[in-house]
Amino acid sequence: MRVDAQVTAGKDLIRGLSKEEFVITDEGQPQTILSFAAGDEPLNLLLLFDISGSMQPYIEAIAQTARDALDHLRPGDRVAIMVFARKTAVHQGFSDNLAETARQIGSAVKDWDVGSTTLINSAVADAAHYMQKHAGREGRRAILILTDNLSTSYQLTDGQLIRELDKADTVLNAIVTGHAIRPNPPSQGQNPDPDYTPANVFHVAEETGGEWVKAGDAGATFTAMIERIRTRYMLSYHAPESQPGTFRHITVKLSVEGQKKYPAAEIRTRSGYYAQ
Repeated sequence: MRVDAQVTAGKDLIRGLSKEEFVITDEGQPQTILSFAAGDEPLNLLLLFDISGSMQPYIEAIAQTARDALDHLRPGDRVAIMVFARKTAVHQGFSDNLAETARQIGSAVKDWDVGSTTLINSAVADAAHYMQKHAGREGRRAILILTDNLSTSYQLTDGQLIRELDKADTVLNAIVTGHAIRPNPPSQGQNPDPDYTPANVFHVAEETGGEWVKAGDAGATFTAMIERIRTRYMLSYHAPESQPGTFRHITVKLSVEGQKKYPAAEIRTRSGYYAQ
């Protein structure tokens, strides 16, 4: 079981932690960390761009800074570009030619007709399936979505989407543009219509261990998010035997010594996984 983790104090990344400074539990039981990487594993990153009408200025701003942003990546990292509105389209498959990827971002909004409405959950699910099929077995997996979060879930709930991302071993991160407001969760006992429930990339990012940010300057935000995605930790352990389909809860904390060094530390990881 691989667990992608980000450690922060406020908005600042905490770098340079060792394996001994982490404690991981599976259903409350401490686990032995078998392998550990501090930002040095290859990264498979899928850029998922909402290209519905209002998004073009934001993509153009990202395109202007893309070369500098992708300079945060390392040799061996691979990036793919997918666009969406009502449908999805792969603009560029996974490539380690980062200069060409930076160039391709500028044309992503112009080359595709993917409909006029926006289906965010379906697009993220398509991205997860593409990641599972094409990313390969090595390295970390992350999606970075750029969207205004104006959509309904349409037959695919957040819970179902989180499960698809878990199957693909993929963390969702989000840059949210415009004045989008985080939707309120359903009231207790309420069964919302899945066709008309507002999309909530905020919640999905948190549940998969990623982060979200509201973009003022889209170009600067994109650069910062690429750096933050690149400098995460990866921990792995043997998953305990369990009934297939059972959801198992994961917690990751700093050790006692780690907490003494960084008392304000916060750790983002996925909340758990479904046993295979």
